[in-house]
Amino acid sequence: MARMDVIMPQMGESIAEGTLSRWLKAVGDEVKRDEPIFEISTDKVDAEIPASAAGILAEILVVQGQTVAVQTVVARLETDKAAYAAGAGAPAGAPARAPASAAAVAQGSAGGPPPKSEGSAVSAPPSHPSAAVQPSPAASGNGNSFEERVRSRSSPLVRKIAAEHGLEITAMQGSGIAGRVTKKDLLPYLAGGAKQGSAPSRPPAPPPSMHAPAGVESHGPAPEAWAGDLVEPMTPMRQRIAQHMVQSRRTAAHVTSFFEVDLTRVSRLRAKQRAAIEASTGYKLSYLPFIISAVVDALKKFPIMNSAVSGNNIIYRKQYNIGIAVALDWGLIVPVIKQADDLSLSGLTRALNDLASRARAKKLDPREVQDGTFTITNPGIFGSVMGTPIISQPQVAILGIGAIEKRPKVITGVDGEDTIAIRTCAFFSISFDHRIIDGAVADEFLAYVKKSLESFPESGS
Repeated sequence: MARMDVIMPQMGESIAEGTLSRWLKAVGDEVKRDEPIFEISTDKVDAEIPASAAGILAEILVVQGQTVAVQTVVARLETDKAAYAAGAGAPAGAPARAPASAAAVAQGSAGGPPPKSEGSAVSAPPSHPSAAVQPSPAASGNGNSFEERVRSRSSPLVRKIAAEHGLEITAMQGSGIAGRVTKKDLLPYLAGGAKQGSAPSRPPAPPPSMHAPAGVESHGPAPEAWAGDLVEPMTPMRQRIAQHMVQSRRTAAHVTSFFEVDLTRVSRLRAKQRAAIEASTGYKLSYLPFIISAVVDALKKFPIMNSAVSGNNIIYRKQYNIGIAVALDWGLIVPVIKQADDLSLSGLTRALNDLASRARAKKLDPREVQDGTFTITNPGIFGSVMGTPIISQPQVAILGIGAIEKRPKVITGVDGEDTIAIRTCAFFSISFDHRIIDGAVADEFLAYVKKSLESFPESGS
C-alpha cells in the first residue's frame, strides 16, 4: 500500500482555515492527477482542489460543510491500485460517500439549492446539533488559559459573527483544533437550535442594520418562517458577501452620481478592431476594455479616486489594479486585473476573459481577488439601466455601467443645426466615499471618463 494524505491547502498567506463545501469524488472512485477532488470555500475565494497524484480515493476524513485548519488531512489516496483492488482499500463499514454535515445538508452543495424534505417545507433546527457549542470545562474565566487563548484566535469572520450576535467565543468549546470555535459551531445558535443551559452569557441579538452606525442594533423583531416557507442557510460565499456589503455601508459615506455616456465612437472602433483582437487573443472584444482604459487614465488624473482611508491618513495607490465584478450562479466574485495601466486593448481583453472564465470554473488563486484599487461592475449586461453599487472596501469608489443601447439623441451638426440622431449610449454611475472625495471631484472624474470614451483614439489595440 502507498497511501498519500490529501490536505486542506493554504489558499493565501492570511488564510488559516477553509470550509470543505463539496466532495467531487466518493470513496472508491479513481482519481487522475490534477483532477478536481473537492471544493473549498475560504474568506477569499471558492476553489476546486486537484489531486496531487493519481490513485483511488481510499478514505474521506472531513465531511461536507466542515471547517478545518489549513494542512489538516481531509482524505487519503491509495496510489497502488492493485493493493486497493486486493482488499487493502477502505476499511470495512466505510461509507461509499462522505456524509454531509447537518449544515451542509440544509444548504446543499456550494451555490446549489437545498434538498427538499418530505412534509413541511419549513426545516426545524436540529434538537441535538452535531457540533453544538458547549461551555468549556477548562475555561478559567480570566481568558489566560491555553484553551481560551486558542478559542479566542478563531478566524476574524467567526469573531465578527459572534460579536454581532452577542456570543462569547472564550466560553465555548468548538469542534476545531484544540476546541477552536468555527463558523459551523455558531450555526445552532444563529438558527435558535441550541439547548437551554448551553447558551452563552448574552442572548443572541438580531443582526445590525447596514444603515446604522457600528454598535447600533437593528430595530424590530427578527422574521420567523411561516408554514410552507422554505428555510435555506446562506452559503459561505453569500455570508461573506453580506458581511462585506454591510461593513462597507457602515464604513464609507456613500454618494452616487450619474452621467450619460455616448459610446457611438467606441462602438465603431470596436467593430473595426474586433476581428484582429479576436484572432490574436481568441476572445471577442467587448466594450469593457475601452472603459477600463479610460478609467485608468482618469485615475491617473484624479489620484484620490485610486486611494484608501487608513484612520486619518489617505493612502494614494501607485498601482492601478482594476477589480471586475463577475456574477456567478452561486454568488459574486471580483477578480482583479493587476497593473491594468500596462495593458493594451488586446491585453485587457485576454485578462478579462481569462479571469472571468476561471472564476466561473472555481480555478482562481486567492491572490487574484486581492489588492484591487478600483472596481467596475457591469449590471447593464442584465438590462439594468443604472444603479448605485456599494464600494468594495478598502477602496473609495466603484463605477457602475448601465445597459448599452441605441437611443435618439439631439446633436449639433457641423453647420450648427440641431438634429436627432441614433446614438449608442449608457448611463455610468460612480459611487464614492464622501469622507475624502468631494462631489465635484467625483463628477470631474466621471466627466473625464465620458470625454475619453467619446473621443477614444484610433490606436491602442
